[in-house]
Amino acid sequence: MKIARLETFANEFVCFVKLTTDTGAVGWGQTSTYNADITATIFHRQVSPWALGANTEDIDALVDRIEEREHKYPGSYRCRAIAGLDTALWDLRGKLEGKPVVALLGGAPRRLRTYASSMKRDISPDDEAARFLRLRDEQGFDAFKWRVGAECGRDVDEWPGRTEAIVPRVARALGDGIAKLVDANSGFSVRRAIEVGRLLEAEGIAHFEEPCPYWKLEQTKEVADALALDVTGGEQDWDLATWKRMIDMRAVDVVQPDVMYMGGISRTLRVARMAAEAGLPCTPHSANLSLVTICTMHLLGAIPNAGKYLEFSIEGTDYYPWQDGLFLGDPFWISEGKVTIPAGPGWGVEINPDWLARAKHQSSRT
Repeated sequence: MKIARLETFANEFVCFVKLTTDTGAVGWGQTSTYNADITATIFHRQVSPWALGANTEDIDALVDRIEEREHKYPGSYRCRAIAGLDTALWDLRGKLEGKPVVALLGGAPRRLRTYASSMKRDISPDDEAARFLRLRDEQGFDAFKWRVGAECGRDVDEWPGRTEAIVPRVARALGDGIAKLVDANSGFSVRRAIEVGRLLEAEGIAHFEEPCPYWKLEQTKEVADALALDVTGGEQDWDLATWKRMIDMRAVDVVQPDVMYMGGISRTLRVARMAAEAGLPCTPHSANLSLVTICTMHLLGAIPNAGKYLEFSIEGTDYYPWQDGLFLGDPFWISEGKVTIPAGPGWGVEINPDWLARAKHQSSRT
């Protein structure tokens, strides 16, 4: 079975990919979010030419071949575009076999524990604590992540004193029996990260994400070595050699690849396997309610070193207006702090035809 046609449906934020074979079978995938209209152009320019006419069976080999043919253009955009092909191929395989992707990967549909992930830094400590308590009571979340520092902030907080205020305020409001996580988004120097890490440990927080500039692995390792809590990272990384170095040097205690930034399920599985061989858990980054979270559900339901929970964004249309109306039904329904891995063939979700009708359409074919 060969790839006969590749179509994209994109706006600035989201790009869905429709793959059609020479037999008429169809699979749906997604490139990474953000600047997705640019990624769609790269998809048709640098991915489609090598994918059209190729066999659908060996996804890893096809992904590797495209990377080889486009070796002069390494980087995030290439991987973001390849993710659209990879995820469409996995959906196709699931539909052809009548199985959800999680089953293709060796797992089974089940409920997954989530952590409620806040994306906001412009929120006060009191307001963050209040909405966490509301979500705990209404949807049963028992794990929460909030933001400290400022994104790539060079030790400058979002506003003076915010980190020292929000850490104890939220941690104490949540109390015992709740898992507590924070994300610094590359905000701190080593000295400041260790200082903040001591505060986190004193307040019972067990997960400190991306404390230092993510590209400075030695700094992250220095922080990880100095603290007892888990230092985590990797969401931005796509290069497998960087992943190997990160894991070999134990720069982090938990790896957090993003399926879409990585280039799809196939390349993410390679990171998960490297981590498993090193005895490290894998808790992927999935920070919005697009296909990335659906794909991550299937992945976590199958890998042996899956982390404790799925990252689940709690931001609605006030923060992510572009999330609205992507899918039919409610694949992200939360009960008792858990989601259910879709059991239908492929990804088990249906993209909203009305959304597709409004998107910019491009097509490449043999």
